[in-house]
Amino acid sequence: MNNTVEDGLEPKLVYAVFFGSIMALGLPLNAVSLWIFLRCHSLRSPTAVFMVNLAISDLLLVISLPMRVYFYATGTWPLSAQTCRAVTMLFRNNIRSSAIFITFISVDRLLAVVYPLRSRHLRTSSSAWKAAALVWLIVSVVNIPESMDFKRFLNNLTESSCFEFSQPRRSPIAFFQPVLMFILLAVNIVCTALVSWTIHRHLNESARINNKVNVMLIFVMSLVVFTICFLPLSVGLLIIWTPAITPLICLATLNCCLDPLVYYFSLDAFWKKKEDTDIAREQ
Repeated sequence: MNNTVEDGLEPKLVYAVFFGSIMALGLPLNAVSLWIFLRCHSLRSPTAVFMVNLAISDLLLVISLPMRVYFYATGTWPLSAQTCRAVTMLFRNNIRSSAIFITFISVDRLLAVVYPLRSRHLRTSSSAWKAAALVWLIVSVVNIPESMDFKRFLNNLTESSCFEFSQPRRSPIAFFQPVLMFILLAVNIVCTALVSWTIHRHLNESARINNKVNVMLIFVMSLVVFTICFLPLSVGLLIIWTPAITPLICLATLNCCLDPLVYYFSLDAFWKKKEDTDIAREQ
């Protein structure tokens, strides 16, 4: 009996260490990135706007991780069912909003490289802020039916069942995230293919496309985040149910540590002050 209990506790302690490590890395990485965006960039480019919202999304995930660390370290949940539901929603909102903002960045880079002149009226900070507001609205609206589904299963919440409650297999809302992720992944793949083709086509025209390597690294990092973080969880939601899905949730939280790499490759002069960047543009 004691061996069984110990065997059950060991993986939970691993989860606690993993979430704690993600929190320790993700908090400074995203806080510093957000500080750099607000201090050194004018947020006049759509990419910078999407980056700010991506960093905010990752920080919202990070602030929910201490509760997961406590739960898996102690095996108990001392708070209410509503708090458990709210923390779960923060995680799901991060996965969805992060995937959408990363896709927006890929689409923005596609327009900048493949259709630089025709897309000028679309690629504005005003349009980016409107798109970001729409994303947060959609994510929040989806929470309503999802929270109602969770509420039925959390009414009998015990001190050891938070984050490991079962979900309805046939609930339509359960298919929203996997379908969304597959659509966004397809968009990222198409963007990567079109930009790669354009760059190779203009390989010898240095004035046509600057920083070719960085441009492709943006798309590579986006596909890495989707492949490692979003895709396994999306497939798991279709065929696996909690608590067996917890390892995939661990993988999904890695996105808040990988996203800062997307920031670095997506913005020219990421570490430069706004004035330096403006001078470089004028030249």
